Amino acid sequence: MIPPRTVRLEFNSAFGMLDFVQVVSDHVCKEAGMDEDQLHWISVAVRESVVNAIKHGNKNDPAKRVTIDISPVPAAGADELVIRIEDQGEGFVPEEVADPLAPENILKSSGRGIFLIRNFMDETVLKKVPGGMEIRMVKKLTKADA
Repeated sequence: MIPPRTVRLEFNSAFGMLDFVQVVSDHVCKEAGMDEDQLHWISVAVRESVVNAIKHGNKNDPAKRVTIDISPVPAAGADELVIRIEDQGEGFVPEEVADPLAPENILKSSGRGIFLIRNFMDETVLKKVPGGMEIRMVKKLTKADA
C-alpha cells in the first residue's frame, strides 16, 4: 500500500519517459513547497536515478518496468519529500561502485550518477529488493516563502 498523497509512476524502460517523470516530479516538489534550488537538485537526482534504473538496472529492456513513488512526508504539512525508484534488474553492491573522484576515474565520461545523487539529497539508500534494485532518496523541505 502506498502512503497518502503519494504519486506513483510505473512504466516500461524507455528514455522517452524522462521528460514526463521530470514534469511530475517538479509538480509534486512545487506542491510540497520546495524552493527553486531544492527543485533543481531533486530534478537532477530523479533524472540520474531513472536513467540508472533503465540503463544499468533494466539493461534497456523495454519489457522491464521502472516504478517511482514520490511522497511528501507527513502527508499534510510536509517537512520532507521521499522519492523511491525501483527497477527490475539484477541489482548491485553499492559499496563496489567506483569512486568517480579517484584519479583513474576522473576523466571517465560516466560513473558519477550515484555520487551526484548522494550529494544532492539529504539521505540516499540503495538496496536490493525482491525482483530488482531500489533507491530511496529524502530531501528535507525548505519552504519557498521562508
